[in-house]
Amino acid sequence: MQIDFEQLAKVMGDGVVISDANGNIVFWNQAAERIFGYSAGEAVGKSLDIITPERFRERHWDGYRKSMQSGTTRYGSTLLTVPAIHKEGKALSIAFTVAMLTNEDGVVVAIAAVVRDDTERFQLDRSLKKRISELEAKV
Repeated sequence: MQIDFEQLAKVMGDGVVISDANGNIVFWNQAAERIFGYSAGEAVGKSLDIITPERFRERHWDGYRKSMQSGTTRYGSTLLTVPAIHKEGKALSIAFTVAMLTNEDGVVVAIAAVVRDDTERFQLDRSLKKRISELEAKV
């Protein structure tokens, strides 16, 4: 049995975002639409800057370029949690893993990310840490 990637990606509950060597979006599934607010038509062809907060862009692009040049990423099996932005400008916290995609010659041509909106959990953790600090200060 052969699995059709696009069919699988379309029905996944997590966002699937694939960007080319230059960081331009080449694939954006329905869950990515829900998470970030951009339709596939609006996102495909655009830079990852549309979902990367401006204050983190330099760091993001440094890591992206290093991954493309080396063909590896230290985050392949690590769940990353980073800030992102929604189309409407609201702050998000996303959790994701990445994979390097290669051509037939083994050259990295794209990076795929499987993304989940982690905003609610992040905000809960933040409020719990604040509450713990408040309680510890009273002791």
